[in-house]
Amino acid sequence: MKMRPGSQTGFLLCGKEWTDGEALEVRSPWDQGLVGRVTKATRADARQAVNHAVASLRRTRALPRWKRREILEDVAAALIEQKERFAQLIVAEAGKPVRQARTEVDRAVLTFKTAAEEAVRFGGESIPLDLTEGNEGCWGLVQRFPVGPVLAITPFNFPLNLVAHKAAPAIAAGCPLIVKPSPQAPFTALALGEVILKAGWPAEALAVLPLAEADTAWLAEKEDRIKLVSFTGSAKAGWALKQRSGRKRVQLELGGNSALLVHGDWADLDDAAVRTAHSAFNYAGQSCNSVQRVFVDRNIFQSYLWKVVDYAAKLGLGDPANEANDVGPLIRESEAERVESWIKEAVAGGAKLVAGGERKGSVITPAIFTATAPGMKIRDEEVLGPVVMIEPYDDFEEALAQVNHSKFGLQAGLLTRDAGRILTAYRELEVGALIVGDMPSWRLDPMPFGGVKDSGMGREGLRCAIDEMTEPRMLVMTGID
Repeated sequence: MKMRPGSQTGFLLCGKEWTDGEALEVRSPWDQGLVGRVTKATRADARQAVNHAVASLRRTRALPRWKRREILEDVAAALIEQKERFAQLIVAEAGKPVRQARTEVDRAVLTFKTAAEEAVRFGGESIPLDLTEGNEGCWGLVQRFPVGPVLAITPFNFPLNLVAHKAAPAIAAGCPLIVKPSPQAPFTALALGEVILKAGWPAEALAVLPLAEADTAWLAEKEDRIKLVSFTGSAKAGWALKQRSGRKRVQLELGGNSALLVHGDWADLDDAAVRTAHSAFNYAGQSCNSVQRVFVDRNIFQSYLWKVVDYAAKLGLGDPANEANDVGPLIRESEAERVESWIKEAVAGGAKLVAGGERKGSVITPAIFTATAPGMKIRDEEVLGPVVMIEPYDDFEEALAQVNHSKFGLQAGLLTRDAGRILTAYRELEVGALIVGDMPSWRLDPMPFGGVKDSGMGREGLRCAIDEMTEPRMLVMTGID
């Protein structure tokens, strides 16, 4: 990616070329300083990207598995070498605290390394077909083939690793890729595109297009040569996109208001409180699986609540470039104003604000609530901000029902050492994953990741994403000598 001294300048990547044109400004969520200007992609650019993608499919499909693995390994090596460059881009355009930004780069490295392993591992099977008289000598072979061009739509909050979760399996599967990054965080995606091309992926098979919403919708709705739409973002936008996508495959990784259950047999409340504070408030709670609802055994409720308050007060708050900080700004001041309005609404409705909740510009101090009730936005909706509610329970089964009382179902956390309760929760909770012994925000990138209900459909995680991006094709041999 071509850069100039000072602020970033990004030219959109569209099959072979870096293209200049009308510029969009990207400003820091922290201080509104100019991060840079990026070229705005047009519908003509999108159409050209699809043309390139379709033309490149035969080449990407024919890439031997060892070559796909080599490309993915080289991308991982480049990310390790350029770790600080990518971390600083994430800090600048997404406002993510720098230590967390470095962790995101580490996660992207694992994403590409795992995809490299899967590129030479996924395959097919041989099927016997001589199962009835007259079919002697018949057999079948099933292999997986790339579905075709993939449209990947990614949000601001993980501008490197969420793009990696689309790009890495696409390369492993042999699918050309068109990435539509968040308008707030395009530079990280463009820098990753540069790395992927240098690693040897065919230039025609990759585009990074900062498109307007209307043109993105046109790609999903009208461009039938796109075979899969992989979307990460809000539930409202994701389900609307699915409605417009016609016969295309659609994979949705959407929002959540993840819950944590803390039972009375959990011994280390200090550790639990520290983990809760970090899960709820790191990066100002701007993660789809950050903990938002906590249900605690009444026997330990007061002790746990005040430990969380104590540890939340110790989190570093402010400039994301400061190595000491954990909680930075929300992505836009308008988002901070929205979260502030939800906090005030809950207080007006009778909820008790135990700590935090003050806004200064785009920054909100970590807000801890109790005495909330169904119907409050901070309890029912995805806050995507530094807000957590903590409520007591008397009956474990009722607590499970409270977790399920949500239109979302991404992940849940459970702190107990009781095997029976663990198995009951695993059976009863309507979520994509149950994390025992830790927070619902726990994720290792190779694992299947996704949710049920309004939290999405399909799964990410490298092997699952490769399956989404490939389709089985059967060869039947009917007794040929």
